[in-house]
Order: sequence, then C-alpha cells, then structure tokens
Amino acid sequence: MNRREALSRVAVLVGGSIIGAEFFLSGCKNHGTVNTENLFEKDTIAFLNEAGETILPQTTTPGAKAADVGSFMAVMVRDCYSDKDQETFKKGLTQLNNSCKEKYKKDFMDASKEQRLELLTQLDKEAKEYNKNKKKDEPNHYFTMIKQLTLLGFFTSEVGCKQALRYVPVPGKYDGNYPYKKGDKAWALA
Repeated sequence: MNRREALSRVAVLVGGSIIGAEFFLSGCKNHGTVNTENLFEKDTIAFLNEAGETILPQTTTPGAKAADVGSFMAVMVRDCYSDKDQETFKKGLTQLNNSCKEKYKKDFMDASKEQRLELLTQLDKEAKEYNKNKKKDEPNHYFTMIKQLTLLGFFTSEVGCKQALRYVPVPGKYDGNYPYKKGDKAWALA
C-alpha cells in the first residue's frame, strides 16, 4: 500500500482529513524545533500502545498493541507533524492522563479496560465536536491525532495487513470480477 492509499483509507475511517498529510506525502522531512525525544521513552511508547489498543482492541485479530503503534506514533509525530501539532500531541498525552485522574482517580495506565474505553469514547465525541467548529488557525485536537495515527499505524503494519486484512504478497494481475462476499475482509495493498 502506498502512502496516498493508506491516507485515503484512514481519512475514510475517521471521516475527515488526516493531520500531517502534507508531510506524509512529501516524505516526512520536518526538522522542527520541538523536542520530541520523550515520545521515544519506554513508558510513553507503552502509554501510546495502550491508548491504541483501546481504540483497536484485540478480537479475533491482533490489536493495535501487537502492531506496536506506540513506536509508529512517536516516529510519525517527530518526522511528519508540524511544530504546532507536535506541541499539541505532547500536551494531549498529559491532558489524557489528567482526564483519567480526574474521572477515575488513577493514571490511564492503571485504569481498567472499561474505564479507558469510556474515557476515550468521551474524548472522541469531544474531538468530533471540536473539529466541527474548529477555525483554520486553531490547533488540531490531540485525540484526533492519536486515533488517526493508531489506524494508520495498524493498517499499514505487517500484523494489520496480514491478519486483519486479506493479503496477497504477489497479487499478479488485476481482476475486476474477483468474487466478493458480504463480510469479507478488505484487501491489503502492501
């Protein structure tokens, strides 16, 4: 799957445009001034993996944690987000944890799966409402970034392509009449 196709699919999944898409398509060459090294700390990667796993949990297929979306997010934020979006993302991680402390009196990492899901569902609604009324120069919502990067990271990973989607390593020729049954998995274009 090339970058443009992956971005299009994630945009369809999240119902809008992708934050940082201009950098994704240009090869991610941001040389910003924001220090993003803390995103690569073991605890931060674990936090991002747990947030991703809450968004895309393991079912009959692996979840986001199996694809290590936390590491993917750290690289994408460092290399492909603008300085403004990097700051928003970093502050958002603290804000997410503080929201969990406020609501459940515990850190996000200590919250139960049900509490995490309830919190992220609430944040998703908040982000959708924010994005509806957002003016062009206002910052993006941090939860929108986390959700988009989770989906992009998972569905472009080996785990996502081979186990959540249908994957043919050497597809051969295009067959426009290939049989499709309702409920079949989508194809991976890796």
